[in-house]
Amino acid sequence: MVARSSAAPPTPWSKSLTTPKIDESAYVHSFSNIIGDVRIGAKVMIAPGTSIRADEGSPFHIGNGTNVQDGVVVHGLERGRVVGDDNHDYSVWIGDNASITHLALIHGPAYVGNDCFIGFRSTVFNARVGQGSIVMMHALIQDVEIPPGKYVASGSIITNQQQADRLPDVQAGDIKFATHVLGINDALRSGYHCADNVSCIASVRDQMTRAYESSGSANSANTRLSSEVVQQVRQLLAQNLRIGTEHADVRRFQSASWTSCEPIQATRESEVLTALDACLDEHSNEYVRLIGIDPNAKRRVLETIIQRPNTRTGDQTRSAPATHRGTDLTAAGTAPSSPVHGNNVNQGAIAQVSQWLAQGYQVGSEYADKRRFQTSSWQSCGAINARREADVIAALQSLTAEHGGEYVRLVGIDPQAKRRVGEIIIQRPGTPFAASTSQGSSSSAATYDSGGSSYGHASSNLGQEVIAQVRQLLAQGHQVGVEHADKRRFQTSSWQSCGAINNKREGDVIAALERCMAEHSGEYVRLIGVDSQAKRRVAELIIQRPGGASANGSGGKAESSTSFGATSSRATADNGSSYTSSATSFSQEIIGQVRQAIAQGYQISTEYADERRFKTSSWQTGGVIQAKREAEVLAALEAAVSEQGRAYVRLVGTDREAKRRVIETTIKRPTK
Repeated sequence: MVARSSAAPPTPWSKSLTTPKIDESAYVHSFSNIIGDVRIGAKVMIAPGTSIRADEGSPFHIGNGTNVQDGVVVHGLERGRVVGDDNHDYSVWIGDNASITHLALIHGPAYVGNDCFIGFRSTVFNARVGQGSIVMMHALIQDVEIPPGKYVASGSIITNQQQADRLPDVQAGDIKFATHVLGINDALRSGYHCADNVSCIASVRDQMTRAYESSGSANSANTRLSSEVVQQVRQLLAQNLRIGTEHADVRRFQSASWTSCEPIQATRESEVLTALDACLDEHSNEYVRLIGIDPNAKRRVLETIIQRPNTRTGDQTRSAPATHRGTDLTAAGTAPSSPVHGNNVNQGAIAQVSQWLAQGYQVGSEYADKRRFQTSSWQSCGAINARREADVIAALQSLTAEHGGEYVRLVGIDPQAKRRVGEIIIQRPGTPFAASTSQGSSSSAATYDSGGSSYGHASSNLGQEVIAQVRQLLAQGHQVGVEHADKRRFQTSSWQSCGAINNKREGDVIAALERCMAEHSGEYVRLIGVDSQAKRRVAELIIQRPGGASANGSGGKAESSTSFGATSSRATADNGSSYTSSATSFSQEIIGQVRQAIAQGYQISTEYADERRFKTSSWQTGGVIQAKREAEVLAALEAAVSEQGRAYVRLVGTDREAKRRVIETTIKRPTK
């Protein structure tokens, strides 16, 4: 190989005269310039006309299997570094199997992750491009971090993090194109290496043909896996997750005693699919499942059966999401041991299901035996596709009966944001679903899921509505804080912070709240919910007052109890003002819904109907409540209830941006 490579010139910031380090299997064209501390890995292709110049910023890293095409410029500023995958500092880091295409500019400090594609004439400066991302032509990426697996369209200018966070995910066609480019350039590298050796030309032609065909279709005839499995593999790799496999014969499958196949060290899709095929062939008469592993958190994120005895490969993943049986996705669960008695389902769980459905969320469920519960290795029961509350509850009844001797939890999913909004345990071993306690129940023995551990609030001084509010804030990605004030500071609204609560586990947050309450037992204490991205508060809730009980649902003097406790004749807003309700004061569930609607910026209104209109669902509007403070909204609701006499009255919450209702709750019924 003849290439133009030289040491960096002596400068005030570089006196070592470091020369490039190029792997023997790499090909660097003689019309390219490689200068300074440039480290080029195995099977790299450097095309003609490239300039990789580490004479100012250095060092540079170019990973294995990467291709740097004609006219590419790689340079770096004297100052400014990025952290490479080896945890060392670099001016420029380009990962493995990346494509830096014609006339692109990578200017340090810059990081381009594994399997990335940077299109023609695109620029990356002072930025990080996450693994598996695809940047198309004439794009500018500056001063931002692109999350893994994102797609940047041609001509895009991404210069702030909000733009980067809103980028769409790459699609199958994009990955197919990028993989095709990799295969072609790898064959070109081999071809250039043996251009002067006639004996190897035929083998290189065969290699190029294989690369072209395999890169042209990720789910080609070379693999027997279904398109769903291939897509799952692609998504896992794009998220920088590891892939493994396990197998079990019929006896071991029934006892959930899986055996691991040979570890898959590869990170390229074609190599992973080949390894999966090899495992399937080796265990053709057994169950085989695909494992997704988060190497940083050291936990499993996916378990999917991809082969069953005497069943064609890949069929299982098609049918798995459509059913609630745990055996469709994972090993068989234990036999039911405690059936559900009747339909006496816990009201807290019903309320949560009703709320999620009203907000357009999807309801799912998961289960775990005692061992898996301790390690937080829940297994999916699949999504519940029903939208009617009765159908969802019936599905939960059936599910908990099937897993009577195990933990079962309810999961709320936002299908648009593709994230979870809540997790609540609805069954524990030895406690059937009908007797299990969820949020909204009055039992002091209720426990809630917190990352696999339980937080029993029999010993907690906080009421269930406070705990529900904490859970909701954490599920929405908000930060929880706490503040205190003595009587004088409370009157002037001069609150003092108890310190930030940086932990995201529910149990730890509750413990921090209780510590602040104990430390300032003679003062006011309030819970704060903070949207860290928008840098604004989304909730302020008083959880303790001087001389009275805390928000524990245990009563106390009416004037000192907060709006979180049990039934009280006085509800208190977060600013210290209060309103006195009538004899028909609202339940804590309704107060909680009002508080939640205000925190989320929903519009609150009322509707009413006499018995005839109620039967035909012909409600009449009672008008929009313009107030934004909790006490004023509750007072307006009390007035509406009083005004309508013997009519039905219901509370309506409206999401004005989405132009849809998210809450409809009857708050008054005529007395008979």
